[in-house]
Amino acid sequence: MAEKTSAISLNRRQLLGATAATGLVLTSGPATAAGGKPDLTGKSILITGCSSGFGYLGAIYYQTLGARVFATMRNMPRKEADELYGETMAEGPAFDILELDVLSDESVATAVAEAERLNGGALDVVINNAGIGTGAPVELQDIETMRLLFDTNVMGYQRVARAALPAMRAKKSGLIVNVSSQLGRVMVPGMGLYSSTKFAVESMSEQMAYELVPHGVDVTIVQPGGFPTKIWENGNRYTAPMLERADDERKAAYQALVDGALRNSGGSTDPMDVPRAIAGVIAMASGKRPLRLPVHPGGKPQLAINDVSAKTQVAMLGSSPFGPWVKDVNGRT
Repeated sequence: MAEKTSAISLNRRQLLGATAATGLVLTSGPATAAGGKPDLTGKSILITGCSSGFGYLGAIYYQTLGARVFATMRNMPRKEADELYGETMAEGPAFDILELDVLSDESVATAVAEAERLNGGALDVVINNAGIGTGAPVELQDIETMRLLFDTNVMGYQRVARAALPAMRAKKSGLIVNVSSQLGRVMVPGMGLYSSTKFAVESMSEQMAYELVPHGVDVTIVQPGGFPTKIWENGNRYTAPMLERADDERKAAYQALVDGALRNSGGSTDPMDVPRAIAGVIAMASGKRPLRLPVHPGGKPQLAINDVSAKTQVAMLGSSPFGPWVKDVNGRT
C-alpha cells in the first residue's frame, strides 16, 4: 500500500460521518447496517474513472460499507492512485486499484478479467463512471472532439459492460450502474456534445435493462445534477485545443457561447450525494432497483421526462412479447 498522503477530497472520517439525506426515497428495502447506512458487505464493485470525482469518493465510501472494491483509472502509475490508497481502510475489505482505459478494448478486457480472478468469479456491481465533457456550440465540435466524446462516454460504457456481463449472466445476478446526467434528458446551449453522449447512454442503458431481465441482471441509470467535480475542469483540456482549431468565422458567430466555453465549477453541492445514492441502490434486492436514479438537492427537471418516457414505453410495448420486461423495469420504484 502506498504511503498515506493528504486527501484530495473528503477524508475517511468525513465519509464515515456522511449521513445527510440525498432526497432519494428507497421503498424497496435496501439492506442497512448499524446507523442506517446501506450494508454492502460481501459485494464486489468495479468502478471506472476513480482518479477524481464520484469514482474516487465512491471507491472509498463503498469500502467503508463493507464492499470489496476494484477502483480503476488509466495511465497508471499516477499520484491519484497513491492518494486513493492512502484514503482506504487497511483493515477493511480488500481494495485494489487496476489500470483500465475505457478507450481500449484490450485494457478493459484485461482489467475486468483480473477483477473477476481476484474476486473468484463474477462481479456483483459495475459502475460506469469515467467520462469527459466539452464546452462551446455544437457547430464548433469538430470530428476529432466528437469521436473522443462518444468513444469515452458511450463506447467506454459499452466496452466495460460487455466485458463484465457474460459472468454476470452465467451467475444470473448482477448490477450495471451507468452514470448519466440531468443533461441526458434536457440540454443547455453551449455544452458541446456532452448531452448528446448522455442521451445515448440513457437509451442504451434502458434497452439493456429490458434485455437483461431474463438473465437476472439489473441496470440503473444515475442522473446527477450539477456537482463540483473535476469533469469540466478536465474538459477544458479538450475544449481549449478544439477552440484553437476552430476557424475565426465560426467562433465569431457564437461569441458569447465561446466566451463561456471554459468552465471550472459544478456549484456548491455535495458530490458525496451521488455515491450515497448509488450505495442505496446496490443494497436493494435484485429485481427491485429503479431504472433511473435522479440525484441532486435542487431541481430535477428530468423527472417529468422520465415519467412520460416510462408511460410511453409501457403503452407502446406493454401488450407485445416484450411487455413483461418493459413493465417489470418501468414498474420499479
